[in-house]
Amino acid sequence: MNAQIQEYAKRLKLSWIREHYHELEASSNENYLLQLFEKEIEQREERKVNLLLTQATLPKASGNPFDWKDIVLTAGMDKEDLLNGTFIEQQENLIFYGGVGTGKTYLASLIGLNAIQKYGRPIKFYTVASLVNKLLEANEKGNLNKLFKQIEKLDLLILDELGYIPLHKQGAELLFQVIAMCYETKSIIITTNLQFGQWNHIFGDPILTEAVIDRLIHHSHLIVFKGDSHRYKESIIQS
Repeated sequence: MNAQIQEYAKRLKLSWIREHYHELEASSNENYLLQLFEKEIEQREERKVNLLLTQATLPKASGNPFDWKDIVLTAGMDKEDLLNGTFIEQQENLIFYGGVGTGKTYLASLIGLNAIQKYGRPIKFYTVASLVNKLLEANEKGNLNKLFKQIEKLDLLILDELGYIPLHKQGAELLFQVIAMCYETKSIIITTNLQFGQWNHIFGDPILTEAVIDRLIHHSHLIVFKGDSHRYKESIIQS
């Protein structure tokens, strides 16, 4: 009988039940069945979260609490809205603007982590340079549609370090295709050290730059990071 239970559980893809059904004790058949289902669902949720975390490729967090004192939020948005991903439900964008090392990447990663762990949302983190390189490579190999389909499945796309490296014409055009594809269907977080008026230095074409900004700022919130570099302050303290 044990072999039959394990076989049926395997065919039904009930992996926790197949391995642990004999470990539970209950006062009634109904309670026993309830415990089985609860444990199976818990394991499936845990596996889902672990898979989403692996796919997201978020940078490793330092573990320090986030310092909000130098962050300027737009009217009508508070910390809970950011951390709970309220903007994701509305397919809105966040644009994090500030100097190097002011916590933009940290907060974007924290929001992404919460989106996965609390709500099971599929997200993906890229630096702009790494995404553009991936787009160029996929285009060269004829796999661009496959990459686009992967992005289409996301609820949140995080694009880090916009403005650090100017983009070549084809890379800029491919990045625009991603941004246009996400427009009003999913959320994007952009981190940048450049004001909008300087974005032409990144994309190299005023018409393309205007089209990118137009799609990003519609349904978006600008979050300004005013502080000094955290990494610089930490190096001063440790020296």
